[in-house]
Amino acid sequence: SLLLFSCSEKTLTPEVDAGNRDLLQAPSDAESDVAPDSGTSTPEPVLRHSFGEYELEGGEEVEPCVQWTLNNDKPIYVNTVKLGNDGAFHHSNWLVVPEALVDGADGYFNCADRGYDPQVFASRGTVLFAQSTQSQQETQRFPEGVVIKIPAHHRVIAGLHLLNLSPKKRKSDLRMELHLVHPKDVKTVVTPFLLAYRILDILPKTQTRFSATCDFKKKYEKGGRKLDDMKIYWSLPHYHALGNYFSLSLVGGPDDKKVIHELSGFNAEANGKIHLPPIEMKGATGLRFSCGFNNPRDKKIGWGIGDQEMCIMLGFAETDAVIQGAVLRESRRVDDIDGIAQYEGKCSTFVLKKNEAQLPPSEEELEAPLYIPSSTSFDDDVIVVPECEDTPDDAMPKFAPTFTEIRQDILTPSCTFSSCHDAENPAFGLDLESDGLHERLLNHSLQSSATLPLITPGDAEKSWLYQTLSNCEPGVEVSRMPKNSPTLLDPGLVGMVKKWINDGAQNL
Repeated sequence: SLLLFSCSEKTLTPEVDAGNRDLLQAPSDAESDVAPDSGTSTPEPVLRHSFGEYELEGGEEVEPCVQWTLNNDKPIYVNTVKLGNDGAFHHSNWLVVPEALVDGADGYFNCADRGYDPQVFASRGTVLFAQSTQSQQETQRFPEGVVIKIPAHHRVIAGLHLLNLSPKKRKSDLRMELHLVHPKDVKTVVTPFLLAYRILDILPKTQTRFSATCDFKKKYEKGGRKLDDMKIYWSLPHYHALGNYFSLSLVGGPDDKKVIHELSGFNAEANGKIHLPPIEMKGATGLRFSCGFNNPRDKKIGWGIGDQEMCIMLGFAETDAVIQGAVLRESRRVDDIDGIAQYEGKCSTFVLKKNEAQLPPSEEELEAPLYIPSSTSFDDDVIVVPECEDTPDDAMPKFAPTFTEIRQDILTPSCTFSSCHDAENPAFGLDLESDGLHERLLNHSLQSSATLPLITPGDAEKSWLYQTLSNCEPGVEVSRMPKNSPTLLDPGLVGMVKKWINDGAQNL
């Protein structure tokens, strides 16, 4: 068996934050780019929630679960899911499940304590959302009228993977919002589908690409269904920091080999793709997908978490069954193209019956007013993706302003964590990972339109590194850093950089 939700479980003892908060309110124009319902001037209602902070020890890697009880006595229909976090969330996979399936308080918990089984849970409920690797802000938005259905009395539950590369403790908050639509405006209730290449054998010091063709037409049409009727609305690839390529294409029919989603490199940003108009499977027999990796290490890399890799594609489609395809056993090296080792896998396909609860709105729902779940607590302070604010000029250093502290508390967890400035393919040629970093920082020639040196010892204001870390809009083509974050780093961390530079940027 498969699934996207396939991380191992560990024994955890995270504290449940008592400050979990719900919010129901319409988004302001600045917060939402989702159009209001047609025929009304009222914006779509939004359910907002903060799961509270999770504290990680220095160097800690954990896989807890988290829960949010929606208290929905009736079905609700979600067109948009938005997720925000404060970093350290490597990835997360989100389901909605019947309340009776899971017992316990909302918040973080040990997955094993509540029998969390992602395959069973997904079949009893449905998939809601998946976070791109290391992204801090992400929106999964479908076209108007296309929704995920959350049946009555369901909870949101997720398996999380957190990683703290700093040697010091770190806290990070996790937030979500769901945009609701009236049943009368629902055109399509989408169903998740999944492709995965589980037999990864990524060679050391080699670029490798794994591809598989998943032909599921015959199995899909056994039950009287027609694959021609399937329409793909959303696709999202998932690999880790060694991943440098992904593609998804059609197999068979007039659009045979048409690439519908392609991605190069790894950037720790949201990589889901909306397909508008939707991709139609007319004449097609299946899908083909590929994942590429660049392994600079001295050892083989396989499937898994930590320093291992994954190759998964989650999609949402208008379809009459749940489709899954996976390379589970057979994978062989077939060629070498431009120095890239090519592997081909045999894709096993599964066509599963849809959850019976995933039906269109009933006549009663269509005629009734929009249903909004009740809640016992509301908090207007919940902001899923906060706005950026410049670092105060008088920000005091959080830790000792030494090069060693800056490297381990800022550069490693925030700049090389996302592989933007790693040793293999550093953005703007700035490698913040390899040995000799101090000398490189002081002598680096920026490959950008910046008018300042990267570091001017004794003057942080004339140092490009400080400007990109302390200003939301540095004023040139290069964006603020970290690039994949909606906000700047903790002012105390930025204050360390300022003090270190002003003190001469010594190698201490």
